Amino acid sequence: MKKYLLQSLFVLSFSPLFAQDEVLKKLDSRAEFYGDIAKQIWNNPELGYLETNSSALLQKTLSDAGFKVTAGVADIPTAFVAEYGSGKPVIGIMAEFDALPGVSQKAVPFRDPVVVDGAGHACGHHLFGAASVAAGISVMDWMKENKIAGTIRVYGTPAEEGGGGKVYMARAGLIADVDVMLHWHPSSQNAAGATSSLANISTKFRFYGEASHAAAAPERGKSALDAVEAMNFMVNLMREHVPMQTRMHYVITRGGEAPNVVPAFAESYHYVRHPDALVVKEIFARMVKAAEGAALGTQTRMEYEVINGVYNLLPNETLARIMHKNLEQVGGINYTPEERVFAEEIIKTYPVGVKVSPDDATKIAPFVVSEEGGGGSTDVGDISWLVPTVGLGAATWVPGTSAHTWQAVAAGGMSIGQKGMMVAAKTLTLTAMDIFKDPSVTEKALEELNRRRGEGFSYEALVGDRKPPLDYRK
Repeated sequence: MKKYLLQSLFVLSFSPLFAQDEVLKKLDSRAEFYGDIAKQIWNNPELGYLETNSSALLQKTLSDAGFKVTAGVADIPTAFVAEYGSGKPVIGIMAEFDALPGVSQKAVPFRDPVVVDGAGHACGHHLFGAASVAAGISVMDWMKENKIAGTIRVYGTPAEEGGGGKVYMARAGLIADVDVMLHWHPSSQNAAGATSSLANISTKFRFYGEASHAAAAPERGKSALDAVEAMNFMVNLMREHVPMQTRMHYVITRGGEAPNVVPAFAESYHYVRHPDALVVKEIFARMVKAAEGAALGTQTRMEYEVINGVYNLLPNETLARIMHKNLEQVGGINYTPEERVFAEEIIKTYPVGVKVSPDDATKIAPFVVSEEGGGGSTDVGDISWLVPTVGLGAATWVPGTSAHTWQAVAAGGMSIGQKGMMVAAKTLTLTAMDIFKDPSVTEKALEELNRRRGEGFSYEALVGDRKPPLDYRK
């Protein structure tokens, strides 16, 4: 009897469910540690390509845990690759950590900036980076304890918000041998479907004219601001004549210094998006023609700089079904009474018609497969056309919250955000474990990638051969 009991205990200790439970318990025990890392990054929001402290903190955390870290890759000072193990399969986990300008906010359920017009983590990348690092370390520990063959990597990817860090890392060959790439993103819901995004090209159009006294000698001036306004007028007229899914938006970043001086320089910053990267390229070419026409009509000179260009996400159902299964196992989050009060106050700030409940954070969205791009754009898109890629969204924000808002910053700076972050860390960990245990998954995922991108596909970065725009946020 004793012999059979020992055998049963031996089998149980090496069963998949037992291993998963132990890994998840260990992550739970370190939730406060990783939450503190995220909070440090939240307290010191750094814009794209300027994330010196955020990147250094994540690198140190990985290095202290036993990863080999290579910093400053792809000619980007804040980009890094952390690696453990050797051989196949190679599984990557991407980590973002850049903030957004102008959305500074305290962790309170009403508008209250920390610094007026300051930066803030309105897309939750402080949580993104911390959870991905947590998952990488968790997988590494599991590999060590169970003598699992293969390689786990954490990619520190700067400047997702318009800087396209991943594009340059891919172009530098840093993902060439990766079999599967995992990622996640903060969200107002828990979801892991096989869905897409919008391709995007963002560009700064610069116009150069001649300054003059606007009252005494206006005839001598050539207004660069007139050129910007003429271009923007023509771009707005284009809206009637582009495909329905197109999104075009802009800001005037420079419009002159004083009303009584004809502006010699002006600049506008444009985005054009669509679910198909080829359509984006076609509409962008028309936008350039509008800029050229504006310069001709105002007798100014125009030049433009492509700041960023990203593909749409290419779904991978093979991987997404594994990710969804693990997300369902992990489950959503339950609010404490204090968190529920916070959430209810946030919900009161939404526009009329947004019908949500704090209880929605406990739910897992149904599995969806769709190549119709929706929402925003991400440089993960380029990675997904090169390597089988899968991601999830975790409810780090109060249900109903939109990204890039003060409400997102507020929830991301307190326990609601940190709870959602751990849902992501656990799901990423379990998904990587599943793939290591069954390397045939990588073959199926690659077959699907090849089928979706079609025969003869050749990757060409939408940014061309430009260098990383390290000063785009300065």
